[in-house]
Amino acid sequence: MNTLDRARLERLWDQEVAAFRAARPRSEERWRDASAHLPDGVPMLWMSKWPGPWPVYVDSAAGSHFTCVDGIDHVDLCLGDTGAMVGHAPEAAVRALSERLARGSTFMLPTDDAAAAAELLADRFGVPSWQFTLSATDANRSVIRYARHVTGRRKVLVIDYSYHGSVDEAFATLDDSGRVVARRGNIGAPVPLDETTVVVPFNDVPAFEAALATGEVAAVLIEPAMTNIGIVLPEPGWHDAVRELCDRFGVVLVIDETHTLCAGPGGMTARDGLRPDAVVVGKTIAGGVPAGAFGLTAELAERVRVRLRGGEHGLEDIDVGGVGGTLAGNALSLAGIRATLGEVLTAEVYPGMIARASEWTAGVQAAIDEFEVPWQVTQLGARAEYSFRATAPRDGREAADADDFPLQQYLHLHALNRGLLITPFHNMALMAPSTTSEDVARHTEAFRDAVAGLYA
Repeated sequence: MNTLDRARLERLWDQEVAAFRAARPRSEERWRDASAHLPDGVPMLWMSKWPGPWPVYVDSAAGSHFTCVDGIDHVDLCLGDTGAMVGHAPEAAVRALSERLARGSTFMLPTDDAAAAAELLADRFGVPSWQFTLSATDANRSVIRYARHVTGRRKVLVIDYSYHGSVDEAFATLDDSGRVVARRGNIGAPVPLDETTVVVPFNDVPAFEAALATGEVAAVLIEPAMTNIGIVLPEPGWHDAVRELCDRFGVVLVIDETHTLCAGPGGMTARDGLRPDAVVVGKTIAGGVPAGAFGLTAELAERVRVRLRGGEHGLEDIDVGGVGGTLAGNALSLAGIRATLGEVLTAEVYPGMIARASEWTAGVQAAIDEFEVPWQVTQLGARAEYSFRATAPRDGREAADADDFPLQQYLHLHALNRGLLITPFHNMALMAPSTTSEDVARHTEAFRDAVAGLYA
């Protein structure tokens, strides 16, 4: 296997930075102007993670392409880190959102779209009772609170190196001695994480059993496959074991399908016949406007409802219990969900999306093989990702240990300079219904060029 020459990497990085500077003067101008009132010139500081000396400012987008203010066309393989998995400005969603906006967008009252959106989600994921939020983060927080409420327990179990939005309990990892500690980069943690959270490695059934046997865990919060530390797939039998252990110890099993909706219309829950007590989904479901949702089994929904309304002040206090917000379940988001799930992200578009991801995977693998690079590539439905290790990771720690931030930044900038955007968090590409084989071929060519420059 070839080894990486760090001096060569630095030289190539400098070349790509120079090319970026020359090609994007209007983005630089926007960035300098914006920096007067936006830290780093971006509306959220994490946007400064994009490679290059300043961010690319977007002018317009449609389908799987966007044009920046410098007039450069880009193939978008990031798609808003899943927020735009349906593509940019899908016609049916834009039409429904425009019509709803013209008739009012938020009332704190239901519209016809609410029941229709809930029925679409119930049909896809197999759990009947749904509530709506503004993000998957909000949905995860709500389900965690409900699980604590019905079980009377405090702790939440998460997977080592998982990510579930800005849920406080999920910013935990294991140190080298196996203690639960705050994950590196955790900002302003309210309490020590070992007070709220239990952490186990992915695919580790004995660790899972030992954690639940304590009787302290209210909920297990998992992705059915890890996607936020690189794609890590479940081993055969792992999900069955998790379900059995949650049943045995009376723990609420929550599956966060926000990213794994790439696996099929009902995510991995439907594709693999999983049996969660609660499902969380968000990001792309409303066609580009903020929306999240969580679904509960009939049994769990009834337990929650009885507990909420059965106390002395149940209905009186239901609006101040820490679940939901003024804009949660707003009419605009629900119109977007109904149109997106009903007309855009349908079962019929998934075969094409998955085929494009298979083409992307094959192109990456071909370059890895040609230049004998010690990397690997993993696909999950319409999503695929390469990592800097020779074999697929088994858990989050193995994926994290393979990270190489300077190398990652170089590859992302190399792609960006050739009109290709991939997710800035690791090396992930996502296919929309509008992604074409020609779009994928552009990446295949650029990726081979990048690998050749590093290793040839």
